[in-house]
Amino acid sequence: MNISGRVALVTGASQGIGRSCALKLASTGATVALAARNQEKLNELVREISGAGGKAATFKVDVSDEAQIKSACKAVITQFGKIDILVNNAGITRDQLVMRMKRSDWDAVLSTNLTSAYLCIQQVIGSMLKQRWGRIINIASVFGQMGQAGQANYAASKAGLIGLTMAIAREVGSRTITCNAVAPGLIETAMTAGLGDEFKQNAVKQIPLGRVGSPEDVAHAVAYLASEEASYITGHVLNVNGGLLMG
Repeated sequence: MNISGRVALVTGASQGIGRSCALKLASTGATVALAARNQEKLNELVREISGAGGKAATFKVDVSDEAQIKSACKAVITQFGKIDILVNNAGITRDQLVMRMKRSDWDAVLSTNLTSAYLCIQQVIGSMLKQRWGRIINIASVFGQMGQAGQANYAASKAGLIGLTMAIAREVGSRTITCNAVAPGLIETAMTAGLGDEFKQNAVKQIPLGRVGSPEDVAHAVAYLASEEASYITGHVLNVNGGLLMG
């Protein structure tokens, strides 16, 4: 897979899945615009990509802030001339049983995980329509497909991303723009690091492949969907979950 000459914007790029996606896209030839809140981590990632012969730039942004999203997307297009690939990866959790969940925790998760994706798509779609080519990839979750106790806000946001993916795919397909989702299962990231060993051991028992996934497992799927080889795939949810959920 080669996506040389393409410009990719990755949100939540400072760590975990977003970081791996940025590294993978850069290694396959894309210029990567790295968006996240942690400038120090973004700078480290630029150095790593540059050291491997890739090209990247940082754009500090809190995706829960609409004005920052608009400003960052405009800055990317100003610097690189276009955005070909958008990876909506930024996400947070605020876990709690629904009967105790604060409205602020519901709003924070929906804003960061779902509303930001809509806003980013809205900002980059003009560039994609102009050149009649684009790849929009939303990072959903297996829990948006099967639910998870204590994560009503997170599961709802990820299920919403899947619906958004299909709607956008129908809207822009005639312009050679695809929109797909990747739904990771249990992946070893900072977000899952807080889960206890007992929880992980029990979870692995439910995974046919018998292991927790890595951010690189997800990044490979994202790179494929961003490539020319995936040009006839749109509105699809690609499961990267080790078999935890099938069908």
